[in-house]
Amino acid sequence: MQPKYLLIALFITSILFSCKSDEKKIEVEPQTVIEEEPDKEFGFVLEDYVVKRDTIRKGDSFGEILERNKIGYPKIFQIAEKAKDTFDIRKLQVGKPYTLLCSKDSLQTPECFIYQPNNIDYVVIKFADSVITYKEKKPITIVEKEASGIVMNSLSETMESQGLPYQLINDMSDIYAWTIDFFRLQKGDRFKIVYKQRFIEDTIYAGIESIDAAYFKHKDESFYAFNFEVDSTKNISDYFDENTKSLRRTFLKAPVQFSRISSRYNLNRRIAYYGYKLRPHKGTDFAAPIGTPILATANGTVTESTRRGGNGKYVKIKHNATYSTQYLHMKAQNVKKGQFVKQGDVIGWVGMTGNTGGPHVCYRFWKNGKQVDPFREKLPAAESIPDTLKGKYTEFIKPLKLKLDNIQFEDNKIELPTEDETLTSKIQ
Repeated sequence: MQPKYLLIALFITSILFSCKSDEKKIEVEPQTVIEEEPDKEFGFVLEDYVVKRDTIRKGDSFGEILERNKIGYPKIFQIAEKAKDTFDIRKLQVGKPYTLLCSKDSLQTPECFIYQPNNIDYVVIKFADSVITYKEKKPITIVEKEASGIVMNSLSETMESQGLPYQLINDMSDIYAWTIDFFRLQKGDRFKIVYKQRFIEDTIYAGIESIDAAYFKHKDESFYAFNFEVDSTKNISDYFDENTKSLRRTFLKAPVQFSRISSRYNLNRRIAYYGYKLRPHKGTDFAAPIGTPILATANGTVTESTRRGGNGKYVKIKHNATYSTQYLHMKAQNVKKGQFVKQGDVIGWVGMTGNTGGPHVCYRFWKNGKQVDPFREKLPAAESIPDTLKGKYTEFIKPLKLKLDNIQFEDNKIELPTEDETLTSKIQ
């Protein structure tokens, strides 16, 4: 071979060798195979069964459900007997869902019955071999959330327009029921809330867990509310302001939620129908749809639960030696004479019995045997935080108050309210 061709051959050989060497140096990373987790529910791998879902229908019983699915009565009786110490199968409620896990063969024989009395709890009755019954809960995730708003029409409409849960509206009204007159909110009143929501398996909304802190500005006065546990042994908590004072009062401001005052206490009232003669009105009328629950405004003992003349069906409660309250024109009473009731208990429902032109409850307030206007009475507050817990409470609310103060309101353009311009807070 000629020298020049020899050099060319050597050059090509070196290049090929170099390439092969480089190939050897290339390391291929192993590929990770991600296996999808099997679809699980109630602790079972669903693909191992034929899954049948349904709801309890009118006339259904545990035995009839299993019989429809080819389980004989001797076995049904055996299952029921062994399950009764854990769950009473007679308490299946119409409309509640249940699931049957059946064998994956031609017979599709049921091996497990799962009943859901609510979104969270469920009962499992396994009977493939031996009978095993137990109660479980779906995994719950607690998520902290914040909300704020400026009242333009009513509290309920403002909160609903933001898509806030209906329960949150009721809980807010309960917290401030003793300190804010929700029947006379002003345009421009505003609120902030720090609350927790429950979610089942991270996705299904399951209600409000708690309102941890709230702020309401009404008539240029600020009202803070912090949820604090005052008795850990009995799991008792309540709402207090930034100065450790309780937000509760001995009396609720109103016996119905989200109603409106249609007629106030007025000793000088004159009515055209009666020739403008003086006809004093010694109660406060709260207009509300028929069937609206009427609440006891304070703890006490029922002294009357009857029907009489223009009062219609009514309840009267003695709270102590000084105060009594009366609730007129009920559709029906929910308490009996001599019964002790607590503040907020449902004592009856709004109706139109007796002399009334529309559905409402006439709320009458007695002090030392004389009817007075409850909105003009300076009613005593409930007990504040014990001195032994005040230091702990002060430290507890610091981060919550900071969180509330940092929540920004939406930049809404609102017109300033005119003098005495008020809003009636009611649910449409």
